[in-house]
Amino acid sequence: MSDEVVHLVVADRIATITLDSESNRNALSIALMGQLEEKLQAALSDDEARLIVLTNTGTVFCSGADLKELASPGAGAGGAGPGRLVSILKTILASPKPVIARVAGPARAGGLGLVAACDISVAVDSATFAFSEVRIGVIPAIISVVVLPKLGRTRGMELFLTGDTFDAIEAARSGLINAAVPAGELDEAVGRFAESILKGAPGALAGSKRLVREVPAMETEEAFDFTGRISAEYFASEEAREGMAAFAQKRAPRWAGPA
Repeated sequence: MSDEVVHLVVADRIATITLDSESNRNALSIALMGQLEEKLQAALSDDEARLIVLTNTGTVFCSGADLKELASPGAGAGGAGPGRLVSILKTILASPKPVIARVAGPARAGGLGLVAACDISVAVDSATFAFSEVRIGVIPAIISVVVLPKLGRTRGMELFLTGDTFDAIEAARSGLINAAVPAGELDEAVGRFAESILKGAPGALAGSKRLVREVPAMETEEAFDFTGRISAEYFASEEAREGMAAFAQKRAPRWAGPA
């Protein structure tokens, strides 16, 4: 399709979603956000896919909001509002299938929200990042929900207020991404993460995502009640029985069902 700006390919248990709108530097246009949401739902519904990789074509991962589109007449209609980005970020966060960001270029503003929402993010070491919102008179409101848990208050305050550009090495040191690697090693690094993740049980991967997202916000007693309950559920699961049997028999586990 000539008007397709987000592609989905499923192979080897991995659903790869690619942002492909070079004309606007993969900005979060109405078309791109709508197609990204559709491709995410398709990947989640595909039983062949146990892992999702979000990446880009061109030199930029995602430049943030499509400012030209927002400045055009009638920009408030047709899905250009914040609700679509909220839905995308929620979908990534709630995905039972792990999501890896393969960041093959710079990200700005809302583009960094996509990166931060993913469970694991690997970027080329030449990539740069910035929360540039304040420099055009707006704030990184929606993406703060996924960014601040990774950056923390001190670093988040600095980067939100200054709008300064920082590189992938600094992003990794700050916890915003997991790794910064040379361009020639990007696929290898993503592949290592994917290979390790795919060894895990689908249900256990989904449960582990839930722990990381939810437990830090709980009070101590609530956290122990919650984790004690779900720990018992997982130890009594079919996956646990298969995993422990495979361990005892010194073989690879045979996981059943979609991730």
